[in-house]
Amino acid sequence: MVVRPRDDPRGAPGGDRGPGRTGGGGPDPDGARAADVIARGVRGAEPGEVPGRLCEVAVELLPVIGASVSLRSEGMPVQLSASSAQAARLAHIQATLGDGPCQSALEDGAPVLACDLTRGRDAGRWPVFAQQATEAGVRAVYAVPLGSGTVCVGTLDLYRDRPGELTDRQLHVARIVAGVMTVALMALPHGDEPETQDGEDWLSGLATDHDEVYQAVGMIMAQLGVGADDALARLRADAFARGRTALDVARDVTAHRTRFDRY
Repeated sequence: MVVRPRDDPRGAPGGDRGPGRTGGGGPDPDGARAADVIARGVRGAEPGEVPGRLCEVAVELLPVIGASVSLRSEGMPVQLSASSAQAARLAHIQATLGDGPCQSALEDGAPVLACDLTRGRDAGRWPVFAQQATEAGVRAVYAVPLGSGTVCVGTLDLYRDRPGELTDRQLHVARIVAGVMTVALMALPHGDEPETQDGEDWLSGLATDHDEVYQAVGMIMAQLGVGADDALARLRADAFARGRTALDVARDVTAHRTRFDRY
């Protein structure tokens, strides 16, 4: 279950003061443009389509080639939506490794800007992820937390094909998109509510990949006689050893193409 974040006392959820305003109360042209692009991007979308639409909006507004959104969860982040197959793969790589800017942003509750994964501090901080990201054509990753400074419920991850920093204005826009993403996710029907309009629980249909992973974890638990944490660790280790994602291996497990045996 995801905890609803508290609204930031200064304004919009996620710690931003909201589109169209600045801290001093003056006009905010970047925020105003972002608000216009967001409104156009989500117009006519069903609630479950909004996270994916906002990922596309982020790519339109910022100097990035892809975006994905993941929610905090026990074990592995829940990858909900992405702007492209490449962005989805980068999110799955981070989930498989349990490491990367996304994981660090979840732990810190603050933006993590990995501006150069090809060398230096960022490459050394997440060496395995940095290698796999660069092989996938990504040189920089910016992870912006969803929620407030008190409760981080997930991240908006932005991917760039060349090293470089986000300017203060670009980070401001990224925070705006993350704030709207948080509101959109919290507005989706929750599983603890009596019933949605179409009878589906919150996030139904959005987190099917996550369901496959945890179905596989359950099967590995039964095969090895271990707990959930150990089963997930074995799944991740197998995926890493074979250069695959945890989702790829999970699908093989649930389809009975792969079985885990005790040592």
